[in-house]
Amino acid sequence: MTGDPRDDAELLRAHACGDHDAFGELFARHRDRLWAVALRTLGDREEAADALQDALISAYRAAHRFRGDAAVTTWLHRIVVNAALDRLRRRQARATVPLPEVEPLPVPAPDGDTAIVVRQALQRLPFEQRAALVLVDVEGYSVAETASLLEVAEGTVKSRCARGRARLAVILGYLRNPDDDRNVPSATTSDERGRRATGE
Repeated sequence: MTGDPRDDAELLRAHACGDHDAFGELFARHRDRLWAVALRTLGDREEAADALQDALISAYRAAHRFRGDAAVTTWLHRIVVNAALDRLRRRQARATVPLPEVEPLPVPAPDGDTAIVVRQALQRLPFEQRAALVLVDVEGYSVAETASLLEVAEGTVKSRCARGRARLAVILGYLRNPDDDRNVPSATTSDERGRRATGE
């Protein structure tokens, strides 16, 4: 949080009215989480940086159109998510080799970092499922908030999360303890487990 006493909506209005410092203050408040969403959705630092830059340019230019129907943070996250998804779609359109069927990842060394493995597994999901899981299981947004961010129905978010978790269960199957039948200890179970497994 910066030292500016104005709330997010006041900063956005001030920016739209010509305050040259207001948008920088707003971005500084939310930079870390916006970056985390872009990075986890795209899985590539350079792509995430480009997506975040695209999103901030869009937000900077569109501030005067903000109607206050949602929180400023929700509005900003929606723009970042859309920028990340646009890049994912372009990346998929450029792909010339079909993606392989879902197969378990190689078992890491005993001292391997499970959080890294889970993040790698997330990158193997279809981008719609990945975005939903990142927002719900990693970032801790509710289904309703995620539906607003992705501009889809809540039922669509639930479906994408369920399918994504099922695919992760296959990809990360070797993490399951062979002596019990509990769920995979990753973002495939609950918000809390997902954040713990990914280092949150």
